[in-house]
Amino acid sequence: MKRIVLSVTNDLVTDQRVHRVATTLMEHGSHVVLVGRLLPGSQSVQREYITHRMKLLFKKNWIFYAEYNVRLFFYLLFKRVDILVSNDLDTLIANYLVSKLRRKTLVFDAHELFPEVPELVDRPFIKSIWKTIEGSIFPKLQYAYTVSHSIADIYYQKYGIKMEVVRNLPDSWQETGDDSPYPGLPAQDFVLYQGSVNKGRGLEILVDSFEYLSDIKFVIVGDGDIRDTLYQRVLNKNLQHKVILLGKLSFSELKRITPFAALGVSVEENIGLNYYCALPNKLFDYIQAEVPVLVSDFPEMKRIVQEFGVGEVLVSREPKDIADQIGRMVKQKKSGYWKAGLKKAATELCWKEEEVVMMRVYNQLL
Repeated sequence: MKRIVLSVTNDLVTDQRVHRVATTLMEHGSHVVLVGRLLPGSQSVQREYITHRMKLLFKKNWIFYAEYNVRLFFYLLFKRVDILVSNDLDTLIANYLVSKLRRKTLVFDAHELFPEVPELVDRPFIKSIWKTIEGSIFPKLQYAYTVSHSIADIYYQKYGIKMEVVRNLPDSWQETGDDSPYPGLPAQDFVLYQGSVNKGRGLEILVDSFEYLSDIKFVIVGDGDIRDTLYQRVLNKNLQHKVILLGKLSFSELKRITPFAALGVSVEENIGLNYYCALPNKLFDYIQAEVPVLVSDFPEMKRIVQEFGVGEVLVSREPKDIADQIGRMVKQKKSGYWKAGLKKAATELCWKEEEVVMMRVYNQLL
């Protein structure tokens, strides 16, 4: 039995991708440990595999990443392990050093183009540090995979490494989950956003668009850096009766919300390659719940929407135009316009199919 340690910098609660990877590896006979961090407000996690969350002194900025990697380094240095799995660049330093010191196999899972995240757009010095770290380690990676073909192509062009593409596909919702509605959902039609409430997610223009929608509400599930300013925006525009911020919820709670939405949105802004190449979890969660989607005109999301006929690409980023498109799509959803495409996509775009691709990487090692 191979001992595998996966590491992330989040608190494990809402990271669906890593949870599915860990579960699949466990089901294939490995002993799995998932390492993250513990925050003051973190919910408890109960998983079939082992979890370990470190309580850190620092919560953000460079000193958090430094502390986390030092703590992770010493944890991995003395841990019984055969395979180290680093999720994203912010866990790679500790994993790489331990893999070299202990001669252990390292696997890298790139969830995003880390130096291109919106939080680094206006911080060129910090961005340059992450690019230096990336450039010094990436060419030496032997086993790696990522979330979209666009990201894989960029890394191949930069470093000559070929990465498998393992998309963020969820488990089939027809097979799992509680289908009872979450308490407090609007009785009327509502548009759903689920995910991080951070810069560049298009949430501000979505909120503004609801000034023009009288009979549809907007439900936001998630937390992040701009949650307080977004809520203040809602108050300033007197939209608190239309826009509902539910905060961060668990997988099971989210599954009791998504199927009742009239429309799911993923309208990230083009403020860096990371968002432009994105293929987010939420897109596939909407599809599994058979909810049509409205997405940014970015290549990966656009490809899914057009290939399966499960929604539309945003035609304008003006709030009034967004409101018009949302209103029309909600009416079309009621008529069953996307029903056939959503059913087909929900069958094909699930983790049962995608884990076969992921195991092509790990079958070489187990």
